[in-house]
Amino acid sequence: MSAFREAAAITALNLRNVPSRLGMSLVIVVGIAGVVGVLISLLAMAGGLASTVANTGRPDRAIVLHSGSVSELASALSREDVLAILDAPGMRRGPDGKPVASAEAVTVIEMTKAGDGTPANVTLRGVGAGNAALRPEARIVAGRMLRPALRELVVGKAAQSQFRGLAPGSRIKLRGADWTVVGVFETGDAQESEIWGDAETLLSAYGRSIFQDVTVQLEGPDAFDRFKAALTANPRLAVDVQREPDYYEAQTRIFADTMFYIGYLVGAIMTVGAIFAALNTMYSAVSARTVEIATLRAIGFGAGAVVSSVFAEALLLSLAGAVVSAALAWLVFNGHVVSISGAGHAQLIFPIAVTPGLVARGIVWGCVIGLLGGLAPAIRAARLPVATVLRAL
Repeated sequence: MSAFREAAAITALNLRNVPSRLGMSLVIVVGIAGVVGVLISLLAMAGGLASTVANTGRPDRAIVLHSGSVSELASALSREDVLAILDAPGMRRGPDGKPVASAEAVTVIEMTKAGDGTPANVTLRGVGAGNAALRPEARIVAGRMLRPALRELVVGKAAQSQFRGLAPGSRIKLRGADWTVVGVFETGDAQESEIWGDAETLLSAYGRSIFQDVTVQLEGPDAFDRFKAALTANPRLAVDVQREPDYYEAQTRIFADTMFYIGYLVGAIMTVGAIFAALNTMYSAVSARTVEIATLRAIGFGAGAVVSSVFAEALLLSLAGAVVSAALAWLVFNGHVVSISGAGHAQLIFPIAVTPGLVARGIVWGCVIGLLGGLAPAIRAARLPVATVLRAL
């Protein structure tokens, strides 16, 4: 009989005996499932955040902040600054000859979460008259777009799903005055977590005259360097210029990286426990089958076939736990919307993304744990002293 057929025969015999040691086998299955489930869940959260941020902004748009500002909320641009920025070369201009740009006022307001009723901060962005041309990806899915010079708001679809009182027709009190939600917009990116109003009306309501940033549409991605050089060379301005995608990626990089590190760290710690559980289970299985293994060796089955059968059993049990856990993670978490506190302590809302690649990574991780856990027991099974075992009967 070939080595492959020998290994298959012994493996089939091992699997038929699994019900007789179901409790021990479930230790491997549950242990691997726990490791894979935690790993996939944490990495899916980090991946969902990264995907949402990656979709935010376009390479042919730039954001201008006051020099040294780490976020929009920390920036301050005067009206004179805004006029100088809008006079820079490299910006696309509309049919009216004006630059496609939006001077924006950004702050945070407190809203109540729909789920648990706890308060949380939401970004309130005052946009300029050029916002519609600047952000064509913003589609109204309910109600209508806001009108300038009125106390009207439009809310992101993601924000509406997470907070109370954001349906069209609702009223929000800002600085002692009622503002009406007139529409819901969808962008498919991080800005869907925001509420938008007219910038000039918001500045008036808050008693301010300072903008936080200017977002502009460039003539093309290759116009960025010319635009940035013109602004940084202007002695009247102290500004930082970034491509829009780079700005949003920087705002969430620390959290996303932390989630990846935590995922692998927690996964590694749980892996150690799962390996010991697999070791214990497979050692017990080998000990319980000492006579059986010795008999198989005595009638001609090779040591390689025995090693392969122990490996195969550990691998199949691990695979079962990994597949079950990955399937549950996909069913329970994929597409589930969560929110985190982002830059400036405002909420960033994004869906958890359990991707096929992430599922495959979790399953491979689980199988590797099973193989590591089955290594030593497999070697022990191959080294059983056949004659000694049989004489002891």
